[in-house]
Amino acid sequence: MLSDALKKTIRQTHQHIADNLEGYHPRTSQNYLVAEIAKTLAGEYHKSQRICVIEAGTGTGKSLAYCLSALPLALAKKKKLIISTATVALQEQLIEKELPFFKAHSGLDFKFDLVKGRQRYVCVHKLNAALNEDMVQMSMLPTLSSPLSDMEQKCLRDLQSAYQNKKWQGDRDSWADTIPDKVWNIIACDKHACQRQMKSHHLCPFHLARQKMAQMDVLVINHALLLADLELGGGKILPELDESFYVIDEAHHLPHITRDFSSAAATIKGTIDWLDKLLKFSGKMANVIVSQKAIGQNFKLNDAANDANKDLRVVRDILDKADFNYNDDDTFRFEHGVVPESLTDKAKDISDATLDALRALSKMHDALTLDVSDGDVKPYLADPLLTESGLYINRLEQLNKLWFSYASKGENTPHARWIKRLEYKHHHDHLLCDCPIEVGYYLKDKLWQECAGAVLCSATLSAMGTFDHFSKESGLRNEPGVKYIKANSPFDYPNQATLHLPITEKDPTDKTFSDYLASILPTYLNKEAANLVLFASYWQMDHVVKILRANHWKILVQGEQSRDSLLKAHKSHIDSGKGSVLFGTQSLSEGLDLPGHYLENLIITKIPFAVPTSPIEEAQAEFVQSKGGNPFLSITVPDAAKKLVQSCGRLLRKESDSGRITVLDRRLVTKRYGKAMLDTLPPFKRQID
Repeated sequence: MLSDALKKTIRQTHQHIADNLEGYHPRTSQNYLVAEIAKTLAGEYHKSQRICVIEAGTGTGKSLAYCLSALPLALAKKKKLIISTATVALQEQLIEKELPFFKAHSGLDFKFDLVKGRQRYVCVHKLNAALNEDMVQMSMLPTLSSPLSDMEQKCLRDLQSAYQNKKWQGDRDSWADTIPDKVWNIIACDKHACQRQMKSHHLCPFHLARQKMAQMDVLVINHALLLADLELGGGKILPELDESFYVIDEAHHLPHITRDFSSAAATIKGTIDWLDKLLKFSGKMANVIVSQKAIGQNFKLNDAANDANKDLRVVRDILDKADFNYNDDDTFRFEHGVVPESLTDKAKDISDATLDALRALSKMHDALTLDVSDGDVKPYLADPLLTESGLYINRLEQLNKLWFSYASKGENTPHARWIKRLEYKHHHDHLLCDCPIEVGYYLKDKLWQECAGAVLCSATLSAMGTFDHFSKESGLRNEPGVKYIKANSPFDYPNQATLHLPITEKDPTDKTFSDYLASILPTYLNKEAANLVLFASYWQMDHVVKILRANHWKILVQGEQSRDSLLKAHKSHIDSGKGSVLFGTQSLSEGLDLPGHYLENLIITKIPFAVPTSPIEEAQAEFVQSKGGNPFLSITVPDAAKKLVQSCGRLLRKESDSGRITVLDRRLVTKRYGKAMLDTLPPFKRQID
């Protein structure tokens, strides 16, 4: 429950911010969010399940709302506040702008920091070794495919000098120039070689950053780091789950990022080749390890790797002879994820063998780590071996994950499984893939039931007027105590923007629609203003661009230059009093912020329906159908509705903005689902011809 003292702290904090934030004025929706988040995390709605899902669009001040409510509560309860985002842009906004302002003016005493993955930090020991000409063992590194150039060696020297002179903290993102991947790969921190218990790594930037993290009250992370921690059981990279309140910002990304994180893939011939290399490497590693037990583990590793390779060759023969109906993309998907028995039997054998190999190599790795800690093996000899064994451990983990799934029968969680045929000049290969269709159960078990509390927020979480689609995807459906909130926008939509649905002679499903689109688009463009045209596909965008440019239209096109350069050019045109026409797809629209006169005319060429062409999307549709559902209405339409809301949300970014949205897709008027989609959009003034 919220104590009177805590309520007073929240009110005082709010007042401090109001007094110092330029242009601040009270917003009913923001005040409501502050109260509801505080009540939820304090357990007023449910004692154990303290979760709220918030849809809050531009202008509602959601980040300020969760800081005003969750932070005072976290400090009072001695919990960590962990803010997870999907994009770097939001991380930078929080770290460089919002949290510094909040710390300076809230009256609260707290520390915050950005938490990065291990690979973003340099390993100082590796950096020093790379610059020591006598350290010929650097050539043992699997990441060093060819000698470093003079420029690359200079880059290493510059990094070393800056770090030694305390002008660089050791993380890749804070270096002013670009560090080439080839250079970074040989000096990056990795969990296998750069271990804190080894004396030569005590002062590596990663370990210093993790020590610093323990002193922080607020941690800003990305969804990938959150999932990496969950995969390890929670509390291994980040603070303990039950000692942390989580804010999942940009939460609409979480389900698909979780799905990507849970997937696995491996080639057949490629795996056989690297297992052969592992056999040679393990002998080299066993010769360095002092403990005699390493010899026994090396024998076990050799037996297991040879068994796996023998079975993989059998699988290769099975796939070569199989009469699979590959599509135009050389992909074959197993219906309902069911793999033929001839494959599942071998999958079980490969799964067992890779697990045995993984256990043996891990024990050898631990033995070498102990030898270094005890001073029996010099770090310069061990580090390259630990790094390379770490790479093999990661590969074996992924390999075991894939084949364990392929060996599974009668599983409760549906999986998409498919094979992609790869053709090379002198040989061919098969890529086997596996991905869970539903990940809600995973998030429920690993995160929602373990954390002290969570706030999930985004501008687009509902679809077709409900949170059902998102709650199912994220594992929150039917969970007791979960609070769902839609924040009212401060925008005066009917007076700020018009939604125009003109009559069109061609349906977007018509084969000639792209040509027709190119012919009518100039009618709706305003040469004197800022225009954004959003397409459902790159192909259609490129087709229309060619036609319009042939008619002397000047167009800025996504993909022809970097996103930053594109937007700078667009703003430059507007600032110089000219009009600008910006073409892009759905990927450009997300997170796009063009306030005021930088966007006054938005054109959406068609409803952004996704065509289920990927094996994962096909498997999702198949699964829904097998349960008696309609994939189009339960997956495609809700997804398109969210994307349409997101696209329309590009126009109004501030309460002073205004403009026009034109949608060139009559299905919003003629189809039954179209009316439902229209009703999910903000209440713009409507002009339906």
